[in-house]
Amino acid sequence: MPLAKLEDRPVTVLVVEDDDAVRNVVCAALQAHGYAYGEATDGTSAVASVASAAPDIMLLDLGLPDIDGCRVIEKVRTWSTVPIIVLSARAEDADKIEALDAGADDYLTKPFSVGELMARLRATERHLSYQQAGLPPETSVFVNGDLRIDYAAGTVELAGEQVKLTPIEYRLLCLLARNVGRVLTHQRILSEVWGRPDDRDLASLRVFMGSLRKKIERGPQPVRFIQTHVGVGYQMLRV
Repeated sequence: MPLAKLEDRPVTVLVVEDDDAVRNVVCAALQAHGYAYGEATDGTSAVASVASAAPDIMLLDLGLPDIDGCRVIEKVRTWSTVPIIVLSARAEDADKIEALDAGADDYLTKPFSVGELMARLRATERHLSYQQAGLPPETSVFVNGDLRIDYAAGTVELAGEQVKLTPIEYRLLCLLARNVGRVLTHQRILSEVWGRPDDRDLASLRVFMGSLRKKIERGPQPVRFIQTHVGVGYQMLRV
């Protein structure tokens, strides 16, 4: 398999995991697929490693011995935009939402397959590659009621106030906005945002969509912008 690269160098992944067996499996998989990696076994060293080594991507367990993983995300997000993929045994929606709201970009529930982890890394790497390539941003602005998306600036406003979204939430919102009025199937959304139409990612899609709605559906109506079509997908409504 070709070496994963950014700027003609291997992609560096920081693996933050206190379970030796899990960490060894993840690191072996990264090495086999051409990634460089660093290791941390607690939250304090993870934060220090992001500051000193500047990894391209961080894989983060939430159940660390010194600091909860969500607090690590919050600390890192005060200065770094490094993509963070959570790897956790916590399967409750509330735990996923807390991590995503703290600034995580993706969430994988243990146990997971190596193939699934690699697919998430490839999707994240594509996003990083687009940023490095300096691809020209879109110059148009999408306006729907009091929702405003500035594609060039990468910002979202609701009633004149900026809305802070995670990268995946932002990509979901932009995908729906560019297809306003159309029903997008789960498979279409997963393919566009996650990089593959795999039904195993449906739970993550629902979590991200739920957290996105919490941030933009603030009016008296339960549904203003994003409508769920049960068993099919989602639709951006024209307000």
